[in-house]
Amino acid sequence: MTINKNLEGSKLTVAVEGRLDTTTAPQLEEEFKNSLEGVEDLVLDFSKLDYISSAGLRVLLSAQKQMNKVGKMTLTGVSPEIMEIFEVTGFSDILTFA
Repeated sequence: MTINKNLEGSKLTVAVEGRLDTTTAPQLEEEFKNSLEGVEDLVLDFSKLDYISSAGLRVLLSAQKQMNKVGKMTLTGVSPEIMEIFEVTGFSDILTFA
């Protein structure tokens, strides 16, 4: 998994590439812990995300809860395959997509 970050003022865009699974989820979780201070608008670019597991979903849920307190979190570039996972798990009802 590759993570690319771009901070513009209080907006942080995080592009995730590859697989977000049990092995890589802790890496994204650590990035969020170190990067969300002062961020009011978190954009997750999933246009190059190939797969997400329950461990990845847990990290997203945690980030969503944190961002709800200070701003918003939006997912972009979500493939039909990843969107299907969000729909089956009910995450499509709690996440915001652009």
